[in-house]
Amino acid sequence: MEIGAYIKLHRIKQEMTQAELAEGIVSSAYLSKIENEKTDASLNVISLLCTRLGIQLDNGSDEEVREKLQKWYGMLSSDYDMNEMVQNYQELNKVMYDNHSADSLVMFEIHKVRYFLVIGKIDEALRQVNKLTEMSDTFDTLHQFYWYKFKGNYSTAQNEFNQAMRMYEAAEEKLNQLELPEEEVADLQYTIAVTHSKLRNTLEAIDYAEKAIATFRVTYNFSRCAQCHVVLGISYRRIRMYDKAIKNYNLAKHLGELKQNPQIIQLTNQNLGYLYSTVGETEKAIYHYEEIIKEQELFLFERILAATSLIKEYYNINNFDKAKEMVKMSLKLLHEPEDQDTFQLFFYIAYTYKYAINQEASKFESLVIDEFIPYLKKHKDYANLVIYANMLAHHFEGNNRYKESVKYYKLANSTYEELISL
Repeated sequence: MEIGAYIKLHRIKQEMTQAELAEGIVSSAYLSKIENEKTDASLNVISLLCTRLGIQLDNGSDEEVREKLQKWYGMLSSDYDMNEMVQNYQELNKVMYDNHSADSLVMFEIHKVRYFLVIGKIDEALRQVNKLTEMSDTFDTLHQFYWYKFKGNYSTAQNEFNQAMRMYEAAEEKLNQLELPEEEVADLQYTIAVTHSKLRNTLEAIDYAEKAIATFRVTYNFSRCAQCHVVLGISYRRIRMYDKAIKNYNLAKHLGELKQNPQIIQLTNQNLGYLYSTVGETEKAIYHYEEIIKEQELFLFERILAATSLIKEYYNINNFDKAKEMVKMSLKLLHEPEDQDTFQLFFYIAYTYKYAINQEASKFESLVIDEFIPYLKKHKDYANLVIYANMLAHHFEGNNRYKESVKYYKLANSTYEELISL
């Protein structure tokens, strides 16, 4: 990064306008030319601008900081302790704006987008994206690679998978101009595989997951290998190659056990439970879901997902006592998180089955028709829309309300056709 862009970065960081920085030194128009590399300013002008910003030009003494930066970057894509990651960020944030190179500073600022996403501060990530957008036209090829990748990560966090894919593809286009470590390339390939999976581009998901896993095997990155096997398992399940799906899930689970990683182990249990539920092997599905709710170290989301999945399984085999037990557990877990919006789907599932089990017909109909189905349509959750439209249709059919039953069977069928065409 050139000195003009370096000055621009510090000015934006300090929320200073061009007029405020330029006053008494140069005109605002001339400062704009300096920042956008359209003129070569004198050393005296550069010195005055840097003095006003409270910065110095790089003196080449930041090798130690570069090493700390590389370690911190690695933490963002690994199974590092969250507290250690935050502590390293805080230490770097105190020193990065002293006397360190423009390239190091810009890379740090770009990686902040990913950092805020990792720690769950989505609004902070958006603010960082907006701040950097103003100067993104000055990024070199390496900066652009990470800029596109982390903007893709932000879009993924917002469930905007088409936009995320555009960003990841832009990052991928930069690869032939860079010499990056193999694992960095594989990380992008894995990310693209996951995004294709979200978009239900099954063959593309398999292709990119296989590319990524080939590298992760060689580098003995078993955690990443396991995650690739999960993507492959989901992909093969979708095209009904169930034996290959189970094989990949079991490989993922084995690797998770080798790494003693409960998140990976229970992610595979969740997917195995879903697969066995899909093929009608209820007992096996229940076994895998119950393995998850026993694990106290898991994130709350995983435990709630397993508990609500068990409600469905027990309900479908008419074990209403166990279904009630799982409803009670789900509602207890759902009162823990502060961010209730993230868990809205699970509230609807728990109360839908609660009302169905207790035969509270009016509450069941009101919830599913007026709230749950509109919610699923809004979020384009076609898989669940098929399930609950069918459940509502079956309810009406059992009560001899055939006109209403036909309406929701039609909704379920049309949604299923849309789902398989994705």
